[in-house]
Amino acid sequence: MLSAYGFPFLLAALVSYILTPYIKKLAFRIGAVDVPDNRKVHKLIMPRLGGLAISVAFLTAVLASLELTADIVGILLGGCLITAVGILDDKYQLPAKVKLAGQIAAAAVLPLFGIQIEWINNPFGGYLYTDHLAVPLTIFWVISFTNVVNLMDGLDGLAAGVSAIASVTVILVAVHMGYYYVAVLTCALAGGIIGFLRYNFNPATIFMGDTGSMFIGYMLAAVSVYGAVKTAATVALIVPFIALALPIMDTAFAIMRRYSHGRPIFQPDKGHFHHRLLAMGMSQKKAVLVMYLISAVLGIVAVLWAELDGFYASVIIAVIITAVAVCAKRIGILNDR
Repeated sequence: MLSAYGFPFLLAALVSYILTPYIKKLAFRIGAVDVPDNRKVHKLIMPRLGGLAISVAFLTAVLASLELTADIVGILLGGCLITAVGILDDKYQLPAKVKLAGQIAAAAVLPLFGIQIEWINNPFGGYLYTDHLAVPLTIFWVISFTNVVNLMDGLDGLAAGVSAIASVTVILVAVHMGYYYVAVLTCALAGGIIGFLRYNFNPATIFMGDTGSMFIGYMLAAVSVYGAVKTAATVALIVPFIALALPIMDTAFAIMRRYSHGRPIFQPDKGHFHHRLLAMGMSQKKAVLVMYLISAVLGIVAVLWAELDGFYASVIIAVIITAVAVCAKRIGILNDR
């Protein structure tokens, strides 16, 4: 059984590792580059589009490992669509509304193939059925994850490393609980990310761009919904949510910070958690490693949460939210400056 999970992981890692240098040349050729400005940390013109290597690696590994059932086809089609949106954005810097429309279209592919949030566990027993809210709730869930990873991509290797840790967390829970398809899909995703990380860790030679960050966020969301549909367990939704709690809370604080100071909530700033760590005197590499460590701890918490009953699981989530809020307040993440 170990080879069933190891094969997609290693294949995706190999494809991503081999393909990334060619994607780098392609990015320069078509002008998909990131030019530094006063908000960005890097000082040189950098190729974007690195996420295309992750996407192709994932697709290759899944096609080589799983039977093409209707729902797997739906996930792959949605992934191809979000990749296309990312490529266009990396090349042309799409307006926010256009990019959001593309994200909605990609998320809407999943319900067309029966992959949607139809119910959630009731903490007091039984289930809460979403009924006519299933489709909009699924689209909201997928778009949220897509943008959380996208907004986290601010330092060399940050989004890739944190996403890899979250993916490994999902793999551990899925393997332990026997969620075969979820585990294989996430192994392919983790392998693609780790193969790319060789070129993206500080000092990076290529960025994943929106092609990568949106694809990774989309896939983590899609796999979580797919897991909830196939396993009849809300744990498939909650585990990646806890594993990505750091960027999720960072995004929530960014929205609160911008709104409270009368600025558009989608307007970029230098108030994110990694910006605060840099302002405290940390190097890029040290700041990223600190966030890796926090993400690893959250990953362990997510694995433990999957083994607990509803009450203790709720306590863990409450403790996480409180701890992150206290930390955010201490480093001034809600301040405008």
